[in-house]
Amino acid sequence: MRILVTGGAGYIGSHLVDHLLGQGYEVVVLDNLSTGKIANIAPHLENPRFRFVNDTVLNEALVEELTRSSTLVYHLAAAVGVRHIVADPLNAVLTNVRGTELILHSAYKYWRKVVLASTSEIYGKAQKVPFEETDDRVLGATEIHRWSYSTAKAVDEHLAFAYADKGLPVAIVRYFNSYGERLDPRGYGSVIATFIRQALAGEPITVHGDGQQTRCFTYISDTIQGTVLAGESRAGEGQVFNIGSPVEIAIGELARLVKRLTGSASPIVTISYEAVYGPGFEDTRRRLPSIGRAQRVLGYSPKVSLEDGLKRTIAWWQEHSRP
Repeated sequence: MRILVTGGAGYIGSHLVDHLLGQGYEVVVLDNLSTGKIANIAPHLENPRFRFVNDTVLNEALVEELTRSSTLVYHLAAAVGVRHIVADPLNAVLTNVRGTELILHSAYKYWRKVVLASTSEIYGKAQKVPFEETDDRVLGATEIHRWSYSTAKAVDEHLAFAYADKGLPVAIVRYFNSYGERLDPRGYGSVIATFIRQALAGEPITVHGDGQQTRCFTYISDTIQGTVLAGESRAGEGQVFNIGSPVEIAIGELARLVKRLTGSASPIVTISYEAVYGPGFEDTRRRLPSIGRAQRVLGYSPKVSLEDGLKRTIAWWQEHSRP
């Protein structure tokens, strides 16, 4: 069985690759290294069951070739991270929508199952919690780039469901704030990455807004568990699943937790959203998933607590940031 992982050199993708190779599968990674890192997959480069292709998911002929020669596709390649989206919304929208369109088109042509990685951003600024997969989406104005990522991923999901209606085996996973080893120290898509980097460097730990906004964080092994289950489950085809932890924490409290676990003397400071992202930026106050569907259909069960996951992540970070 040969499995294609787009975005497989990224933080989540590379952990998925580790798991799949560990299960004995052949794995092909398609990644242009825009946010992924060759270091994430370097241990596998000499593995005869592994192939790395340094190219974009927008290369139509290549996507078709790789999809045809695979039996299952995990589509994780995307432009991610609020800062990246706000800075270059055009590239983000085109990459996320067009890339998914090409993957699904090829999968339909050669009849390959696709697991599509989506996001909790889908729910926008909805206030009804916990979020269930069938809930309404609430977004801001289209002139606010913050919501273009949510919109693009929603289009991805609409495309996936449209192909599912034609019988193509498709499953969608909505990630809720995954964290763990290999987080990018630039923190492009992770407040935990930013906090750990700042704490270990002795820099101020910067909390956006008033710090009372809450999020739920999912350790990487639990993220991979949900992703793999979606790929393996026939019952999950044609459905979307929240993959996350149902335990929420205020961002200000998270900053204090990271400071304690790192033993850092860094001060915790607040900074306005406008100072970071410019005027008109909007954020959501709470983001809490219902994981009932994933539990019932997939057998998904997150196992790692936030404190334990942070300890593992910090230990990895300290080891790999040594000169």
